Amino acid sequence: MSNGPPGWPERVPPAGVPGWEEAAVSWLLDHCPADYRGYAAWRRHPAALAWVSTRHLEAQLDAMRGAWRDVRPELGPLLPPGTIAEVLDSLAREGLRLRAAHRGATLLLEALRLRAPMR
Repeated sequence: MSNGPPGWPERVPPAGVPGWEEAAVSWLLDHCPADYRGYAAWRRHPAALAWVSTRHLEAQLDAMRGAWRDVRPELGPLLPPGTIAEVLDSLAREGLRLRAAHRGATLLLEALRLRAPMR
């Protein structure tokens, strides 16, 4: 569906298309903890949701980087021999997913900033 810039979320129509903000809110909420759905202000103010989503995704990326760094010494001794590669692969794939989600959230935030009224 996406015709936005590279990294624009596939489920979100391009900015300016009717319904794009509602789709953006849904996509952003799908990339945040379920509890975020309980905050009505973030649904009413998509730019605020996009802003907090980028921060949440940044924190997740930091956690994945830390896990990658620490997995061998901290988890290696607890796992059966030969399984650390599987864990590292999962961490790497999750890191790629998070980077893509962060890029999408950043693009949505930029688009929402452009449509925001000047104060």
